[in-house]
Order: sequence, then C-alpha cells, then structure tokens
Amino acid sequence: MSTRREFITLLGGVAAAWPIAARAQQAGKLPTIGFLASSTALIARPLVATFLQRLRDLGWIEGRTVVVEVRWAEARTERFIEIADEFVRLKVDVIVTYGAPPVIAAKQATSVIPIVFASAGDPVGNALVASLSHPGGNVTGLSIQGTELTGKRLELLYEVVPRLNRLAIMGNVDAPGVVLEMDEIKTKSRTLGLEVITLQIRRAEEIAPAFEALKGRADALYVCADVLIASHRTRINTLALGARLPTMHANREYIEAGLMSYGPNFRNLFKRTADFVDKILRGSKPADIPVEQPTAFELVINLKTAKTLGLDIPATLLARADEVIE
Repeated sequence: MSTRREFITLLGGVAAAWPIAARAQQAGKLPTIGFLASSTALIARPLVATFLQRLRDLGWIEGRTVVVEVRWAEARTERFIEIADEFVRLKVDVIVTYGAPPVIAAKQATSVIPIVFASAGDPVGNALVASLSHPGGNVTGLSIQGTELTGKRLELLYEVVPRLNRLAIMGNVDAPGVVLEMDEIKTKSRTLGLEVITLQIRRAEEIAPAFEALKGRADALYVCADVLIASHRTRINTLALGARLPTMHANREYIEAGLMSYGPNFRNLFKRTADFVDKILRGSKPADIPVEQPTAFELVINLKTAKTLGLDIPATLLARADEVIE
C-alpha cells in the first residue's frame, strides 16, 4: 500500500533576483548543477534519477537548458571536501547534496554558491541553516526530522518486540545529525526503562567488530541513517539477521533484509529538491526559501525477515503499514 506524501512549507518569503539561467545564457554558458552524491552510485542512482526526472518535468533538459555534473563520494569524508572544492572551481550555479557532512563541506567551500540539501536530520541543530523559516546564508533544503521520530520508532519496536529490555543503537558518530539522534534515542530509551548499548562506528571496517561485541547483549537494533550506513546497509542487515536482532531503520531503502522502517519517502524528498533548484535557477535566493519538512511518514514492514526471526507482527500494525514486503 502507499499513500500520497505531501510537504508543508514553513512561513517565509522568496526574494527575486536576476535569474541565474538568464545570466548564464547571456554569457553563452548553460546553468550548471553540481550534484554531490554522498553515497555510492549503486545506492544513490535511483534517487539521483528521480531528481533529474523532476528537473526535466520543470523544463531543465540536460545538455540543452542545463548541465548536471554528478560526483560519487562513496561515503568518504575526504571526497566530500574534494568534490565541493571541484564544484567551486567549476563555478557551478547550484550545489545539491544530502546528509549533514557533505553540506558542511560545501558550506566550507563556498558562502556564495547556493546549496540545496535533499535531506538532513536536524539542519538547525547542525548549524546548516539559521532557522527553518528563514535559512539565511546560501543553504536551504528538506529536513527529515531525525530526532523527532525516535519516539515513534521506539513505540513501533515495542509493538513487535514486547519483551524489549535491551536496545542497541548503531550510528556513525562522525555524522553530526546521527550524534543528535543517538542522544535523543538514549534519553527516550531511559524514560522507558530500557538498557542501551551504543555501537559507535566511523568506518566500514568497524561494522563487523561492533556486532561481535554485541553478541547476546540486545533484544533489538535501532540503526541511525547516514551515508556510511546507507552504503553498507545490506551487510548490517545480514549481520543483524545472523544475530537474531529485529532492526528499525529510517526509510524503506534500508530494509532489504531488515525488519521495519519508519520515516519520510526519500524519492519524494529528491523529487522536491528539484523544485528548490528550479526556484534558485529562476532567481530565488536560498536564504529566503524556507526549509521544508515532511508531514506524513511511511511505515514499511518486511514479513520475510519477521518470519525468519520468529516474530508475529500484530494484525493492527500490519493494517497501519504503508507497505508490507512478503
């Protein structure tokens, strides 16, 4: 099942300026978008394709009315910086990316070129923008409300794992948004009387040892999303399944072998990002385009994983799911 996903724009005006497209055409150069894809091509290509299709719907045809330069960072921090610097040298008209670390890298590379993020967990808490309604500076985009959804995800885990006493949390502590989310999960877990085990990772090589250290110590695993986790999500889910751990993820793309996800539809986020870019290419300033937040979220349940783990998913929960993988 699926439902229509809509976004609400926070109050705030959009200031007009001489359009980038007009300036570029007068100079004999097509406007250029630099897309810093922070994960791997295998993981992010469908999302980038969604963004490009929406651009075409808005009249921006690659090679005819716009140039799109895509670079794959493969979840490597040093590549975020290299690609951001390259886009500045190329004098792109807009930089598009997702996740706090690459946005921070882009902000450090330029305070002039507009930057649009397709997703960020807490853009105010991570100092990406001054506020949601008035971002200020050269950055705007879409928030995924990472910290605000922790309570709902814990509630869903409780419905599936009624004897949940010990919760493991896995996250990349080099990602500012993940650190904020992990702190929020710990706070909420303690109010529920849960014992919390934190698995802090910074590199792919630390994933397997983290599971080794976890053996027999947890009843479920909450996985905090970021580009590192996204790039290695299949491995994480396989290890969790081997450890007999139900998993909670942030979005549908993460649960090929996981149990549940609850969060916004990422394809919709990337589609909406193209509308932000369209506004900027037509003259709007990022400082005046409010950050948007999703108003509805998807619950996806993988019944194959539930059966493997010997879990019975309540019928009431299945009825509320937006998608059930069988």
